[in-house]
Amino acid sequence: MYKTRTIENLIQKTEKGFKSVLLTGPRQVGKSTVLQHLYQDRKYVTFDDPLLLAETKAEPGLFFRNNRPPIVLDEVQYIAELFPYIKIECDRSDEKGRFLLTGSQQYHLMRNVSESLAGRIAILELAGLSMRELTDCLFDAPFIPSESYIEEREKTYTRIDDIWEIIHRGGYPALLDENVDWQTFYSSYIQTYLDRDINELGNVKDRLKFTQFLTAAAARTGQMLNYSSIAEQVEVSVGTVKEWISLLEASGIVYILQPFSNSALKRAIRTPKLYFRDTGLVCFLTRYQSAETARNGALAGALFETFVVSEILKSFSNAGLDYRMYVSWYRGKDKRRFTENGQRQERESEIDLLIEQNGVIYPVEIKMSANPKLSMTNAFDVLDRIPEKKRGTGVIVCLYDAVLWLKENVVALPVEFI
Repeated sequence: MYKTRTIENLIQKTEKGFKSVLLTGPRQVGKSTVLQHLYQDRKYVTFDDPLLLAETKAEPGLFFRNNRPPIVLDEVQYIAELFPYIKIECDRSDEKGRFLLTGSQQYHLMRNVSESLAGRIAILELAGLSMRELTDCLFDAPFIPSESYIEEREKTYTRIDDIWEIIHRGGYPALLDENVDWQTFYSSYIQTYLDRDINELGNVKDRLKFTQFLTAAAARTGQMLNYSSIAEQVEVSVGTVKEWISLLEASGIVYILQPFSNSALKRAIRTPKLYFRDTGLVCFLTRYQSAETARNGALAGALFETFVVSEILKSFSNAGLDYRMYVSWYRGKDKRRFTENGQRQERESEIDLLIEQNGVIYPVEIKMSANPKLSMTNAFDVLDRIPEKKRGTGVIVCLYDAVLWLKENVVALPVEFI
C-alpha cells in the first residue's frame, strides 16, 4: 500500500533545478519507495546488494560505464568511493536531475557530499509518515503559527478520533499494513539498526549495553539532555554516552533541540533537550504495548510533547526547510511565581518550543490537556525583553477540539493543526 508523501512535489521541483538530489532520513521511512514511485522509468540501483557493493568498491570507475544516468542510487552512504565519479558525471553535462540518491547516515553522507558534490546537489530530508500524510491532508505549509497559517490550516482541519493510536503506532510506512505486527516490526528494526547503521557509524562493542542505553534514552525523551544520568543508569562512561547520542542523532533516531540564545536573556539555561523522532519506537523501548497504556503511563506527557515536536519538524523538512534554523527552546533560572489549585508556587520560566522567522518569535506550549488556560503561557512574556525581536502569536498545542483564542495574541490549537 503506497501512501502519498507531502515531499513528492518538492522532490520533482528540486530535481528540475539540480543535477543531483540527495534524499536523507532514517531507515525504513520510505526514501527508496518514494523515488521508485515517482521515477518508475529510471534504473534503480541499491548498494544494500553486497555483491554490487563489493564490485563497485573494487572498480568505482567502471560503475557508470554500466549504469548511465539518469539513475536512482539507493543507500549511497556505503559507497564513498563513488562520489568523485558522480562529480565527474555531473560536470560532463548541464542536464538536471541526473542523479537521485538516498542515504540513511547523515554524518557520513554530509562529509562525502561536502567533499565531492558541493554546489551540484540539493539535499532533502524525509522523516516517517506525518499526521497530515496519515489523514491524507494535502496542506504542506510548515508550522509557523501566524494568524494566516491558522486561517489556512482551519480549512483542512480534520478531527482525529484517537491521537494516541497514531502516537503509539509510530510513523514507519511498513506499519500501515495491518498484517505487520507492531512488536515484531520494532524488534526487527532495532536488530537491523544495530547490525547496519551502528556498526557503520561507530565501534560499539557491547550491544547489550547499547540496547540498555537506547531504552534509557527513550525514557528521557522530551527532557533536558543529562549525559551523567544516562551513564549512571547504563553503567558506562559519560564520554561513551555522548558518543552514542551522536550516533543516534547521525542516524536520525533522535533530535537534539538546542536552547534559545540571546544576550538579553542572561539567565537562560544552555542545556539542550532530547527528542526521539518516532514515538512508536519510544513506546516499544519503554514497553508500552498499547495506545491505552501509553496514554495512561508515566511518560504520557513526554510522549505527547515528543509527538508534537516531531510533527513540527516534519512540517519543515517536508517543505524543504532546515528546521534547525527555525526551532529552539527556552528555560530561565529566574523564578516565575503563580497560583495553581489555590497554592502559591515558584517555577523556572520555560517555553517548550520557539519558532523564529524573519525576526518574529512564536512561543509554543505543548500540553496533554483538553482544558487550555491562559496561565499556561505566562512564561511567554520573557520574550518581550528582547529588543530586536518581535513576539508573534503564542500557541498552546493541546487536545482541545477547536481553535480557542485566550487573548489577542494567544491561541489554543488542536494538535491536528500542526
